[in-house]
Amino acid sequence: MLKYTRQSDPEMYELVEEELHRQEKNIEMIASESTVPLEVMELTGSVFTNKTLEGLPGKRFQAGSEVADKLEELGWKRAKELFGAEHVNLQSYSGSTANYSVFASVLEPGDKILSMRLDQGGHLTHGSPANWVSKIYHHDFYGVNPETEQIDYDALEEKAKEIRPKMIIAGASAYPRLIDYERMAKIAEEVGAYLMVDMAHIAGLVAAKLIPSPIPWADFVTTSTTKTFCSARSGMVFCKEKHAKLLDRGTFPGSLGSLHFHTMAAKIWSLKYAASPEFRAIMQRVLDNAKTLAKALSERGFRIVSGGTDNHLLLVDLRSKNISGKVFQNALDRVGITVNKNQIPNDPASPFVTSGVRIGLTCTAQRGLGEKEIIQIADIMEKVAAAPEDEAVLAACKKEAEELISRFPLYPEGAFED
Repeated sequence: MLKYTRQSDPEMYELVEEELHRQEKNIEMIASESTVPLEVMELTGSVFTNKTLEGLPGKRFQAGSEVADKLEELGWKRAKELFGAEHVNLQSYSGSTANYSVFASVLEPGDKILSMRLDQGGHLTHGSPANWVSKIYHHDFYGVNPETEQIDYDALEEKAKEIRPKMIIAGASAYPRLIDYERMAKIAEEVGAYLMVDMAHIAGLVAAKLIPSPIPWADFVTTSTTKTFCSARSGMVFCKEKHAKLLDRGTFPGSLGSLHFHTMAAKIWSLKYAASPEFRAIMQRVLDNAKTLAKALSERGFRIVSGGTDNHLLLVDLRSKNISGKVFQNALDRVGITVNKNQIPNDPASPFVTSGVRIGLTCTAQRGLGEKEIIQIADIMEKVAAAPEDEAVLAACKKEAEELISRFPLYPEGAFED
């Protein structure tokens, strides 16, 4: 790969090589990351990147669409079969633009949206003041029960009846538990709201049929195709057939322009791969490793938010270790373990410091790490938390981490040879 770039732009080539080596030596534990199969890289660099089209198959605004039409129609078939959906739109560029396309489909400026608080697990596009959608719609929020640190459905229902939103959003970017989609659908129906589920973080687990799917219950289900789905940086949206025309118009021309067929091709390959026994086994390892790490860290004096995890991630409260999320993140980064600082529910610290970290298990599961290795990682984390500024400790932990991950190649040997 990159044999032409190596000749035409050695500086750019060296940066790609540097990043490859960083990933090879790093224990990646950021919950929103995954390692894409080689086919995804091939397809995102394919000739489909040359084609500009707008609209849907059979209704394009440019000529030369006959092959692209076949591609998109194949994607519809695979996506609906894999997820058991009535309708899908594969044109979104990302999870965020997938959300925007739903908003453009059924909302008007000033409509009310009820979604999960950002500081308790929600996502920027669900109404954070930092995101532009907060200037268009009126947002209100639900959160978690302070005792259980799981969604307070009674309070959510009460809030929905009080404000009567046009849309209720389920799904989160930092919530380690399953969501009761059936209950949320009943709440939405009772107040006359659309239910949109953002399953960006858990789409791979849903595709592998290892956790409940929101698709039977929601009007719209959005997702990115990275994270646990382990594919290209793109998105897709599922909906009930009765909303199909609204969704397609809300996507184009409502919120997007010309299509990215190179990433569409990659995610369509991934829709086939996600139906395979190999993918399901990886997703099962993700779940197993997440539970193993939560238990191991708890045994080492870390507090696990909500007491555990049902998906690919866990939130760790570091106050028992007397360090901040920022300090722990930076210290782990120095030893070659990547996590991200993250607020915990009702966090007294700012989002730039935080009292916790978010840890994801997708990448390590893809590389083949199992229970023994995850427990070893917990041991390293315990040492780092106890001495985050001790150079000797960090050096020893770095050596241990590098030796561990070196036994699990990122990609097969020779994969990037010309």
